[in-house]
Amino acid sequence: MKGPAITGLALLIGSMGLYAQQNPQAELDIEAFIEERFAFQEEDIPYEDLYESLLQHYFQPLDLQEATSTDLQSLYLLSPKQIESFIHYRDQLGKFVSLYELQAIPDWSLATIQNLLPFVVINSSNPNQSFPGFQRMAKAENAYLLLRHQKVWQTRKGFSIPDTLNNGDLSNRYLGDPNNLYLRFRLQQAADFSLGITLDKDAGEAFTWDPQTKRYGFNFLSFHYALYNKGRLKMLSLGDYQLQYGQGLVFGSGFSVGKGAETITTVKRSSTGVRPYTSVLEAGYFRGIAASYSLGRMEGTLMLSNKARDANLQFILDSMDNASSYLSSLVLSGLHRTENEIQKKAQAREQNLGLNLNYQNTSKTFRIGTNALYTGYSQPLYPTERVYNQFEFRGKSNSVHSLYFTYNYRNHYFFGETAISKSGGKGHVAGLMSSLNSKVDFSMVWRKYDRNFHTFYGNAFSEGSRPINEERLYLGIYFKPNRKFSWSAYYDYFSFPWMRFRVYAPSVGHEWLSKLKFRPNKQLTMFFQFREETKSRNLLSEDQPSSQYLLAQGKRQNIVWSLNYLPDRKWQLKTRVQQSFYKFTGKKTKGFLIAQSLSGEAGAWRFSGSLALFDTDDYENRQYLYEKNVLWAFSIPNFYDQGLRTYLLAQYKINPRLTIWGRWAKTSYTNREHIGSGLQEIPGNKMVETTFQLRYQFNR
Repeated sequence: MKGPAITGLALLIGSMGLYAQQNPQAELDIEAFIEERFAFQEEDIPYEDLYESLLQHYFQPLDLQEATSTDLQSLYLLSPKQIESFIHYRDQLGKFVSLYELQAIPDWSLATIQNLLPFVVINSSNPNQSFPGFQRMAKAENAYLLLRHQKVWQTRKGFSIPDTLNNGDLSNRYLGDPNNLYLRFRLQQAADFSLGITLDKDAGEAFTWDPQTKRYGFNFLSFHYALYNKGRLKMLSLGDYQLQYGQGLVFGSGFSVGKGAETITTVKRSSTGVRPYTSVLEAGYFRGIAASYSLGRMEGTLMLSNKARDANLQFILDSMDNASSYLSSLVLSGLHRTENEIQKKAQAREQNLGLNLNYQNTSKTFRIGTNALYTGYSQPLYPTERVYNQFEFRGKSNSVHSLYFTYNYRNHYFFGETAISKSGGKGHVAGLMSSLNSKVDFSMVWRKYDRNFHTFYGNAFSEGSRPINEERLYLGIYFKPNRKFSWSAYYDYFSFPWMRFRVYAPSVGHEWLSKLKFRPNKQLTMFFQFREETKSRNLLSEDQPSSQYLLAQGKRQNIVWSLNYLPDRKWQLKTRVQQSFYKFTGKKTKGFLIAQSLSGEAGAWRFSGSLALFDTDDYENRQYLYEKNVLWAFSIPNFYDQGLRTYLLAQYKINPRLTIWGRWAKTSYTNREHIGSGLQEIPGNKMVETTFQLRYQFNR
């Protein structure tokens, strides 16, 4: 290989086309990153956690001088062939001179590099490493304070004057104001330390100091302090954190996409280890201490967690009038707006003790590891018995153990994990990602999760929201014949051996997606995407015979046409048309949405706006739409019925340290007299929401 000549050519090309070397993180577009990887949006995807996990990658960029193939795969951006080309190039030519040199790597396009830039660096040394700890914190590269306010301006029923009931009591209402407040403080130096505090108050929650109900000003507080790379101590985390090891059967917190328009790189989970938790979701994380220690090719992680959990607490009186309690359910919403919701706050305690041990060979192509997690509750958990949940977890403690591996052979990645829980239920997942040649990539994932497999922090590849009561096979393909065209597709056949919610019999289903993308030049990108899903569900109650439950197949089809045009580097036009169809018991309904957005910048200002029209027959055809929001916030609303959606977003950088955002969004319906239901109901057919945000960056 003619290394110097190629490198010189890369530097020449880079000086013309690649200009984000000094501060690549500034170019991160989270909305574009997520939109590329999700086929269609669903309500059970934790977008808040997904965004926060992306920010962890962003604030702890990967050093390309030391990155392994596993590290590169964890970014979900590179095919096996591209990773193999990177490793081979670095082995042949040694350390990189600059990020411009990435263009010399075979099989790497400019678009690939631009997507990668926000998450990688060259030589991640800390210039302040020699300073004492507190001085290093004071000089941290990523140090900021962020304040955010959100509000819906129409009065929801929960904020109205309560009614007097027949018994003389007042009807239920929210105890707090309609303002949503968010505060985040962060000090972080990549590969050195991270310190952060996140505070959040949802609309309807009272800003009060009441130890009796465990409310202390802001309703939710998250905090962490983490140290990195202190000799053999690879990571020490105090406060809130998440773990991700293996394929997510035991430790599966953090960023994982699964099935989406990206059909290859996202099917495998990556062992990203311990990461600070910075989201405002009030479940799905640990609170305590975790540490990772390295001994040559062996690495071990030990974690301890003890935290309060919201729960429905029930009491039982025995024949001697002795009271005992149990938990009928754990509450995941994190909302404490009414007396009833406040009564569920911190009613249980959850203790976790976990361990990970893994070994990596000298060439870093093979890794094998084991996970173990014990979870105990202060009271036993006995969910209300239903016909479909007979094999759900019941008891006071659970344990789950697993063995996992990954193996990289040239352009092929093999991975798998098998686990068993205290109940005896087992979970298995295995698969491969393969670059068959420079134009074709292939992926396959097989999984089998028993109906009594219990894992509380698992997030493995699955059709359902949890790895339980499911089996079958996923196949994915990506074909790129040239730089202008690409085609991706997947087919997933799944079965549920036991009953599920709203499906009172064993069932099967399938899902497939096809996406054709055309990019004739740097300014224009177009794609067409079709997805079909077939699943069973119970017949409506009036159609059910009294002696048994009958199922029927529901077929959902979604179509997307998208056109993205960049007349120059500062402006962008995006047109999106969506259609959906849903067929169940011979009845077919449909939905439609068309949206036009414009974004750009002028001097210290940045703007974005969108106008969308939607018309759907029912909730089954609800339309999801990506919208730009203030920095590190997300907006993926869904719409049904008929109406108009518009938003305007402005950002102004007052000086290098201070930036402000303002966002206005309005939804107007043409066939409604109210919006929402229950205490969330809004009289009328319009809803207006505003968001204001301020960020002050230190050390700028």
